[in-house]
Amino acid sequence: MKIISFTNHKGGVGKTTSTLNVGYALTGRGHKVLLIDGDAQCNLTMCFDEQSASGHYIGSLLEGRSSFDTTIVPVAPNLELLPASPQLGYVEKVLGAQQGYEFLLQEALEPIAERYDYCLIDTPPSLSAMTYMVLVASDAIFIPAQPEYFSFEGLQTILEACARVRKRNNPGLRVGGIFFTKYSKTYRRKLHHDIVEATTERFATEQLVMHTSIRDNVSLAEAQIQRQNLYEYAPTSNGAQDYQVLTDEILTRIS
Repeated sequence: MKIISFTNHKGGVGKTTSTLNVGYALTGRGHKVLLIDGDAQCNLTMCFDEQSASGHYIGSLLEGRSSFDTTIVPVAPNLELLPASPQLGYVEKVLGAQQGYEFLLQEALEPIAERYDYCLIDTPPSLSAMTYMVLVASDAIFIPAQPEYFSFEGLQTILEACARVRKRNNPGLRVGGIFFTKYSKTYRRKLHHDIVEATTERFATEQLVMHTSIRDNVSLAEAQIQRQNLYEYAPTSNGAQDYQVLTDEILTRIS
């Protein structure tokens, strides 16, 4: 099982949307996928009608109060969800005070690694205890970002956090790449183009900036509100096309 997380300590950049739609794209290619909602805001969990009948969620699993089988929720063909709860914020603080908390998610996923081809994780908009648990468990992270000044400035913070985790806890962690959301080279927004160019130049040596960007598209939000698969809801939309191409590039970068 390849574990991929979508991480940025800035909110509203497309982490949940990317986790969801890359997950659906992978199932459409015949892969079995586990989605994990690691955010107490529960945005990924709310994209589905199905809820855990047991009331268990990722926090209860990490605390040892539930098993994987009693916590997981089937949400679509070849797609399962480890849901979040608003209580996760409190549990995260408690767990973060424990020695060795960084390995809790990694240890929880090890027994079920053979069940899935891919595990995609949506992270909170902060470098919190949960984010560090996700980084320790991940094979690769991908960073969605909007072409805005503060997003550009924050990228270095994320990369430094990854470097620390790689040095101390997870030497195999890879930064798969940075991709821009709500952006296209055809848009008439000079400032956005300038920031994309500056970011590309800044990380040129590592070739971190990906070729694919996600255009602004209302179908992305509509599909989530309707709790439908984007590729069924609006298969010809810009959003569906962009996320298929992004999935191709992600698979190339982690191969």
